[in-house]
Amino acid sequence: MHYLNDYLQHLTFERGLSKLTCQSYRRDIELLESLAEASALDGLQNTHIRRFIATLHSRSLSGKTIARALSAWRGFYDYLIQHKGFSQNPVMGLRAPKTAKTLPQALSVDQAVKFVAIKGDGLLEQRDHAIVELFYSSGLRLAELVNLDIAQLDFSEGTVTVTGKGNKTRIVPMGSHAIEAIHSWLTYRALIQIAETNPNAVFVTQQGRRITPRAVQYRLKEWAIKQGINTDMHPHLLRHSFATHVLQSSQDLRAVQEMLGHASISSTQVYTHLDFQHLASIYDKAHPRAKKK
Repeated sequence: MHYLNDYLQHLTFERGLSKLTCQSYRRDIELLESLAEASALDGLQNTHIRRFIATLHSRSLSGKTIARALSAWRGFYDYLIQHKGFSQNPVMGLRAPKTAKTLPQALSVDQAVKFVAIKGDGLLEQRDHAIVELFYSSGLRLAELVNLDIAQLDFSEGTVTVTGKGNKTRIVPMGSHAIEAIHSWLTYRALIQIAETNPNAVFVTQQGRRITPRAVQYRLKEWAIKQGINTDMHPHLLRHSFATHVLQSSQDLRAVQEMLGHASISSTQVYTHLDFQHLASIYDKAHPRAKKK
């Protein structure tokens, strides 16, 4: 679809969206093409899009997933109207079916401390300890962590500069444990003199290549088993845990929003619900009239 390639070029070079975001747009618009089958894009009507929504819903796709697809389609048609002479946007006014909201999981403080306490003097232990400490210390996204370069670390200020969604840059504090673990990893790496293919990257493989997102996900699951954490460990769980624990301690929603790099406060407010669950649990255990007779 030549329209799609033109649109992706527009997103990349004119709007400055990241490679991962553009890949997401590609998948959603290719899904539209698949659902439309032989129908021309400029011939699709509101009724066709309604049918596509029903089809996706019947495939058990979540409301959030369908809403993301609709947003991608809507933006695509806006582009086609502005640049390709299309006359209407058949996605306008349509919404995805609502699904029950699910709260993000978070480790307890004890679980988080237990998980990040990785011991060992080998390359993998040193590197992985630095990775998990940084995840939990600063709440980074997976893509932000694997794309991190050494120049983005400021040990004297105790901060890390990352580029997140929408190519937005933010400065996030690093805790003392994370600073110590990263410093130990970089010192060890210099001593053993890995044959570097990407010397600027903070986290590399044993072959000196920048570590991949898949490798990080795999290593976290391995360490969860070794550390006795009985949960489905993944990078976003550490990000959720970071946000929840900082909010529980500080009650500063705006600060947590800034550190997470959320464009909207509503994205951060989900952690207030987690905090309320924590408080409600304490209430149920402590208040003499909380339990039913």
